[in-house]
Amino acid sequence: MNKYVVILAAGKGTRMKSKLYKVLHKVCGKTMVEHVVDAAKGTNADKIITVVGTGAEKVKDVLAGQSDFAFQEKQLGTGDAVMATADLLENLDGVTLVATGDTPLFTSETFNNLFEKHIADGNSATVLTAKAPNPFGYGRIIRDDAGNVLRIVEQKDGNAEELAVDEINTGVFAFNNKELFDALKQVGNDNAQGEYYLTDVLEIMRKAGKKVGAYEMSDFSESLGVNDRIALAQATKIMQKRINEAHMRDGVSFIDPDTAYIDSDVKIGNDTVIEGNVVIKGNTEIGSDCYITSGSRIVDSKIGNNVTITSSTIQEAEMDDNTDIGPNSHLRPQAIIRKGAHIGNFVEIKKAEIGEDTKVGHLTYVGDATLGKDINIGCGTIFSNYDGVKKFHTNVGDHSFIGAGATIIAPVNIADHAFVAADSTITKDVDKYDMAIARGRQTNKPDYWHKLPLSKDKEWE
Repeated sequence: MNKYVVILAAGKGTRMKSKLYKVLHKVCGKTMVEHVVDAAKGTNADKIITVVGTGAEKVKDVLAGQSDFAFQEKQLGTGDAVMATADLLENLDGVTLVATGDTPLFTSETFNNLFEKHIADGNSATVLTAKAPNPFGYGRIIRDDAGNVLRIVEQKDGNAEELAVDEINTGVFAFNNKELFDALKQVGNDNAQGEYYLTDVLEIMRKAGKKVGAYEMSDFSESLGVNDRIALAQATKIMQKRINEAHMRDGVSFIDPDTAYIDSDVKIGNDTVIEGNVVIKGNTEIGSDCYITSGSRIVDSKIGNNVTITSSTIQEAEMDDNTDIGPNSHLRPQAIIRKGAHIGNFVEIKKAEIGEDTKVGHLTYVGDATLGKDINIGCGTIFSNYDGVKKFHTNVGDHSFIGAGATIIAPVNIADHAFVAADSTITKDVDKYDMAIARGRQTNKPDYWHKLPLSKDKEWE
């Protein structure tokens, strides 16, 4: 049987008080609507359609290639939103699942269970329900004495008896597709909001003698809808716990999982240890047997095996196997650290490749450079790559030695086995086996102290 998923994402989300369209707010590195689309993909749906309205182009940009789109011109309710997909779905046979784009915690497993329950029971409509600890604000599931679903009553329309019910509508439904659109044409807007409710379809179908059922899921937290920043933080916390537990099941150790913030697309190898207050974001891949200490932040980077990252920031960079960095160092975009290299404390590297077994110990800036293997970079070295207008490149050959406090002014080439004396300012190429010394010769002035006013101050004598 063909399966379709409709995602309602046309609401502006005024309670977010944001310039950003509501469903584009992120939960663990991914927009809310992307999370819902990912859950839909896990059902192997034949078609996914996202209903857009305000901010349509921005949503389309985010979901390009992942979904078809329908446009809801005016915000006239969920029934009207689904009706906007009629040109794409109305005449197709199959089952349609309807979800909302501001519910990022639903899983593919739950969506698949709903599809299976709907098909197995031969329903015309099946609502996904849950028992809510505090059902305020949710639509209530009203059943008859036999447990059959009669209708869904919205918070604003319910009486005291109906609002006392704790089984709630999660906002997710499965429908026989053609019967759905037949019923939508009968939905009115005689309610407190003056809107066309999708939930009215259930009562229309039931009165027509069609079978309406429900599937109660066990985890109420999946149904959390995000309408404000408080709910966004709650959803993020739940998602973080889910992500970290999945990594732990795959062999990753967390010293304090409650304070490790890992985005949903991050990949981590087994036997890696992550301390508390670590942030790992974007499309980051981390290998096995790594150790990442508190205060580290890694974004869109690739980390090999057996890497130690100590309280450092890594952004759009690469670290090969058996490397280490920190504390308090920074790999900026296009930094590449080759196998066995050591990056010490207070080092910044940008758009530079550090060769195998090369050591950049501390208090150094390397920008726009290619460093070979087995090089020693002394403390306080600066690769001066920018003249105020353009940036230039430096090459340093294998087995070279750069003394402490050197300034390498690009563009310049330092050959293999070359030496740069400490505190030198290098503006010319250095040939193989040569030593470059570029500093003023030391001059000592005898008895200079007694020429200073301070020499007459007893405190200094």
